[in-house]
Amino acid sequence: MIAAIHGTLEQRLSGSALIRVGGFTLMVHLPASSLDSLGDTGVEIHLHTFLQMREDSLTLYGFATREEMELFVLLTSVSGVGPRIGLALLSALSLDQLAAALLRGDADLLARVPGVGRRLASRLTVELKGKVARLPVEAAPLPGNDSEVVSALTNLGYSLSESTAAISTLPSEPSLSIEEKLRQALQHLAQR
Repeated sequence: MIAAIHGTLEQRLSGSALIRVGGFTLMVHLPASSLDSLGDTGVEIHLHTFLQMREDSLTLYGFATREEMELFVLLTSVSGVGPRIGLALLSALSLDQLAAALLRGDADLLARVPGVGRRLASRLTVELKGKVARLPVEAAPLPGNDSEVVSALTNLGYSLSESTAAISTLPSEPSLSIEEKLRQALQHLAQR
């Protein structure tokens, strides 16, 4: 088992990175959050890893934090959830948001992730609710009516990760209505 790697970032690819370790260059598949945290090419990086062995391939998955890797392993333990869906979930939602959605049984939020249908989202919440509570992850739910704003943004065609990023820029004033939050989130997305 390869538990972690320390090497030089050679190249970023879509959903993966090439990392030089000793005399070898490894392709490591990463969620978007870990890929964004790598830095520039040529820098030394450290990743926690999970090696998947199949009869026809060896695939290495990398994560910026141990908690992210543990949640990935937990997600892929559910029947019907492979590494592709595990990475999609970790890419679309922050670690805290994903843990919170699983803890509170928010299958609607999980079902908005590409590749995760309503049935699979429900299975994830049922099977992982108790297991996620044992992970060292702080489950920070979306405050107030923010989940409704995320829903409105995704219905308008924005991705789940774009929607949650826009929500995180809003002021934390409980007096803001859903309409006002939606307007401010749309203004933020238009400026990008």
